[in-house]
Amino acid sequence: MEFNPLPVSTAVGAFLLAFPALFSIVNPIGSALIFHQLLADHPPETRRRLAPTIAIYAFCILLGSLLLGGYILNFFGVSLGALRVAGGLVVAIRAWALLMSPEVHAEHKTGDAAPILTRAEDIAFFPLTMPFTTGPGAISVAIALSSQRPAGGSSVIPFFAGASLAAGVIAVLVWLLYRASDRVLAFLGVSGARVMSRLMAFLLMCIGVQIVASGVENLAVQFLARH
Repeated sequence: MEFNPLPVSTAVGAFLLAFPALFSIVNPIGSALIFHQLLADHPPETRRRLAPTIAIYAFCILLGSLLLGGYILNFFGVSLGALRVAGGLVVAIRAWALLMSPEVHAEHKTGDAAPILTRAEDIAFFPLTMPFTTGPGAISVAIALSSQRPAGGSSVIPFFAGASLAAGVIAVLVWLLYRASDRVLAFLGVSGARVMSRLMAFLLMCIGVQIVASGVENLAVQFLARH
């Protein structure tokens, strides 16, 4: 019997797949440090007021990508196996870039969020949510995760329930960590955030390789079935 390390047909398995991948790419801990730096000229009350708004926006972006991304690609004739291989490669390449140069990634996020306008409320969605918190990388990872959904049957609902819960937990973490960004900065510091980023990037790479492997297996089964 084949052992599947990612039982995505259950809500728990889908959550265990989606949460570490989304956490690694969103990196709410490291992003909270940059968020604090970007709003350093604003009072703490501004950061606390913006945190829940950004979290809600981030949840909507992640949930939309998870629920609709894979189906949109399938609409254009992309098979599930091909979608998994391509999505897994995107995740693995993204993880490799984060693993090799997390500092550059942080600087890139800072550049995405600049310039900061006078009214902080004007930048809650752009650029603090998109692309700073949930940018193209997070969207591509969410779409890649959606490719891991079961082919059909009643197991699709538990999969999306678990993946959606993971997106919700990420949004809650964004809210809490952004709100307490000053304390996160005091506790971890820049060096601690970089160590955390490297560990999460390695985990994300493992998830990407696993998605590619499941895609190759799916394509191989289709090929053997036709021949």
